[in-house]
Amino acid sequence: MEVAIIKYNAGNIYSVMHGLRRIGIEPVVTDDKSRILAADKVIFPGVGEASSTMAYLREHKLDQLIVDLKQPVLGICIGLQLMCKHSEEGNTDCLGIFDTEVKRFLPQQISDKVPQMGWNTIHSLQTELFTPEMENQYVYYVHSFYADICSQTIAVTDYLQPFSAALHRDNFYATQFHPEKSGPLGELILRNFINI
Repeated sequence: MEVAIIKYNAGNIYSVMHGLRRIGIEPVVTDDKSRILAADKVIFPGVGEASSTMAYLREHKLDQLIVDLKQPVLGICIGLQLMCKHSEEGNTDCLGIFDTEVKRFLPQQISDKVPQMGWNTIHSLQTELFTPEMENQYVYYVHSFYADICSQTIAVTDYLQPFSAALHRDNFYATQFHPEKSGPLGELILRNFINI
């Protein structure tokens, strides 16, 4: 099985690569369109800023490539955000795979910290990405923006308000949290994606 990690101008790609190696997968990190199209699974990870990242994807014709993929695709962190319709970060039109908006966390009181950085629970889990015992378990987050809850939400986290911890539509899956940094639970989520 070939698992392709899309190479582009966003950080965190190599931690995802190491996370896959821990579950016995040797991925290829590539921006080669034919290699991405031929892969059995595609991962679209990243840490970065929405407007500059979308500009890079458009310039390198990776935006339409991602939208047209037919195999299972997993977006992680900014990968999830860029798969939504629009992001408040840089007032950015995104890929439009998921029918929801990405918004900035707005602290309500002085004790509210943005970004959310650290461990938080996931609940209301759906799809084969998750198993029942994952309900209310902890995953790892680093983010200042979140995707609104919508009909494609398959996991929820509460931080300042409920938001989409994960999304799913057709062959596209995405997590706002970092499975590659979420210990044994995150490894199980990666395994579940590989087994889809």
